[in-house]
Amino acid sequence: MSAIPMTNQAGRGSLLRRVLLADSLVSGGAGLLLLAAAGPLHDTLGLPAALLRVAGVTLLPWCALLIYAARRPVTPRRVVWSVVGVNLLWVAGSALLLVSGWVDPTGLGMAFVIAQAVAVLAFADLQLLGLRRP
Repeated sequence: MSAIPMTNQAGRGSLLRRVLLADSLVSGGAGLLLLAAAGPLHDTLGLPAALLRVAGVTLLPWCALLIYAARRPVTPRRVVWSVVGVNLLWVAGSALLLVSGWVDPTGLGMAFVIAQAVAVLAFADLQLLGLRRP
């Protein structure tokens, strides 16, 4: 991993700011969808409706935090590192969900869990890239 510049904040208009906002939009949209359609999604994905609702409820404050971080005049690096860490924990939790046997998703459900984990991993990667660039 290459060295990250020694500045301790990311400025307005940066790649990092745009990635944080994009993450917030995707997270907020997914949260609303999971809350509004947990029942039908349960039938389609084979994932428990309660799990889908909890994920939806979790994503809404996450969305607000990302917007707050992105809209600050400067975003402290430690905040971004925390965002990256939480995103990586989400990816690990998604993988654990599939291998634990706790759920029995349909093929579409498995694809859904994998696709959202890949998207979250991509956001984490772009956030790390944003830490290196103005």
